[in-house]
Amino acid sequence: MANKNLQSAKAARYDEFYTQLADIEKELRYYKDQLKGKVILCNCDDPYESNFFRYFVLNFNVLGLKQLITTSYTPSPVANTQLALIGDDKTLTELKSRPKITANKFIINEVRDMDGDGAFDLRDIAKQLKANKNNEWTPLKGTGDFRSPESVELLKRADIVVTNPPFSLFREYMAQLVKHDKQFLIIGNVMSATKKDIFQLMKENKIWLGYNNSGKTYQVPDSYLNKNVFVGNDGKKYMKMGNTGWFTNLTVTKRHEEIPLFRKYTPSEYPTYINYNAIEVNRYKEIPEDYYGEMGLSVTFLDKYNPEQFELVGSSLQLGKRMSEIVPKGTYSIGGPRFYLANPGGRTYKRLFDRIVIKRKIV
Repeated sequence: MANKNLQSAKAARYDEFYTQLADIEKELRYYKDQLKGKVILCNCDDPYESNFFRYFVLNFNVLGLKQLITTSYTPSPVANTQLALIGDDKTLTELKSRPKITANKFIINEVRDMDGDGAFDLRDIAKQLKANKNNEWTPLKGTGDFRSPESVELLKRADIVVTNPPFSLFREYMAQLVKHDKQFLIIGNVMSATKKDIFQLMKENKIWLGYNNSGKTYQVPDSYLNKNVFVGNDGKKYMKMGNTGWFTNLTVTKRHEEIPLFRKYTPSEYPTYINYNAIEVNRYKEIPEDYYGEMGLSVTFLDKYNPEQFELVGSSLQLGKRMSEIVPKGTYSIGGPRFYLANPGGRTYKRLFDRIVIKRKIV
């Protein structure tokens, strides 16, 4: 049990990736019409550290939101340090009753210029929260875990969920959203799409990728240890991750854009996997226009996937036959369900990263 708790604590610490405001703005600009009049829930977002809160509260009126609900976990390694909603404002006295180590709930119903300077910023929200006028700022009874009863009740009130959930709990988080039939726009590891449950949702067109699914740079806690961590000009720690993207069930127009195909199929250019009857395609631009069998591509293909043009068949994690069943031991590196190709000039087989298997649709 002690070891299990240690591993859980370790996983929680390494789930602390804070999305930069520029990345949020870059993605959310495509959904403005879909957000109007909606109750938005950010249930992994302490306003003291979340740029999701910053984005929605500063654009509350522009987006025409009905309500913004944010909740936080406890303990938070950067609470009161990133946004410093009140702490950095020298004209305000920090609210003494604000719990320091408990999870909190912020419900924003109205944002307006409180200090009469003709502009609206976070200082106005701080004053509104301090006065508790039309907005709510209270501690939660529990830890703020999205699975807790009080968090689930808040989820039921929401129209759209927008957040960066813990990466290690992404599949469980997604399952909860689907169970409660919620619209969402959340960040996750794109490789999650190769897992059976997530892939099935994508295959059934219940979830898909958003617009900006390339590498992103996240702020991490000062205690975060990784060789790829670097210190920014602001003195804070950051780390770039190239495999995260936006998962959503909101309308994404680009997913209906047809991929132009120009290449012709030749067996020499498109080898077949040793342990599954599909051809390897290096890039989506190399998909042959005259081939209608099964094809394997990297998971990044999902960023271009058009459900009217292609059918999702499965992923190598589910489809690949174990190499130990078909070739001698010692001719492959690892015997798990991955795809392998013959290695020209060599005695061993080449193991590939996870693949998505697709088929052309006959229109």
